[in-house]
Amino acid sequence: MAHTPAFASETAQLRQRNRELSILNAITAALHREVDLTQALRTVLAQVAEFFDVHTGWIWLLNDTTCEPYVAAVQNLPPALANNPSLMEGDCYCLRTYREGDLEGAANVNVVTCSRIKNLVDGTDGLRYHASIPLYASNNTRLGVLNVASEDWRELSSEDLRLLYTAGDLLSIAIERARLYERSVQLGASEERNRLAREIHDTLAQGLAAIALQLESAEAFLEAGTDTGRLRYAIRQTLTLTRANLEEARRSVLDLRAAPLEGRTLSDALAALLQKLATESNLDVDFNTVGGAHPLPPRIEVGLYRMAQEALTNVVQHAAAGHVSVHLITTPDAVQLIIEDNGRGFDPAIIPQDHYGLIGLNERARLLGGTLRIESSVQVGTRLDIHVPVSAPGPSLHVEPASPREDVL
Repeated sequence: MAHTPAFASETAQLRQRNRELSILNAITAALHREVDLTQALRTVLAQVAEFFDVHTGWIWLLNDTTCEPYVAAVQNLPPALANNPSLMEGDCYCLRTYREGDLEGAANVNVVTCSRIKNLVDGTDGLRYHASIPLYASNNTRLGVLNVASEDWRELSSEDLRLLYTAGDLLSIAIERARLYERSVQLGASEERNRLAREIHDTLAQGLAAIALQLESAEAFLEAGTDTGRLRYAIRQTLTLTRANLEEARRSVLDLRAAPLEGRTLSDALAALLQKLATESNLDVDFNTVGGAHPLPPRIEVGLYRMAQEALTNVVQHAAAGHVSVHLITTPDAVQLIIEDNGRGFDPAIIPQDHYGLIGLNERARLLGGTLRIESSVQVGTRLDIHVPVSAPGPSLHVEPASPREDVL
């Protein structure tokens, strides 16, 4: 039985609608399973890459506090971009166009030249163009841009453009939901912080008072020339109380943000720390950051800030350095902190057992699931390279073998 052209057209349209519904259903189902923002973004990138036959993609988000753009998720970046995070930093054509409002509406989801790689020859995997899909919140607040690209870019049909825009709408909803979830968690953390403050007041304050009382008793026994047994007992009681209260303090403040990070990004807090160091120690300091607008989990921010504090304290107290530089590089998958000085250095093969600063750095790196590499040479300087995954599977530590420095800072 021969089919009429009208029937064939209706059949093609029905297939197209079924394809669109299948794609949107798959994306919706995947997003429904995720409340973690980073994982939701990666999920959408993977789905879009599969259904639209594209190889590469990345998502820009605007920091909801500073409105600065940062790369929130990537998929198969070409080596030129993957190996040089600084190329994904700062402004570009699609972000400028987005801020100017030229990407609004499905008809303006356009294929544009990627200004980040247009002048590169090697390592681009043949990429030159990408489709830019604007992301907006329900109140039309700008959220970011979804970019997808393939090696041999094809002209997108109006149906594909519309479908990509709808996928962008679904992603925008997921971003809003994830951020609302994060805010609810932060609100819960604030309530927990208040509870812990009361607990600290009711436990540590009393414990410290008891320690003071025992020390006063020990002092009285000492002045009165009392037998050493009573004096020894008072000292033992003091040590017992001190250890108990120290453990209580560690338990109580385990996951609270460090005070210098309240209301600041990690990069802002590090910049302030270095400025204070330069003022107080007459050190020449240098600070560089890539991806500084990228938000990090509080535990990572606190851990890296404390590691920077410890490392810089070591520089001031032991290195006799004239210059120190700090580099903070944040990508969607990991954050790297590099601290270098041109001080006296040391032999990394001989680290004293009582060198508690390095022990503390090792422990913090392990707790963050990261790696710590130490390079140092006598009279050349020291370099600490800390690498921490943004979504660490659990505590682990791999300390690269320390090696002598061959470069002169």
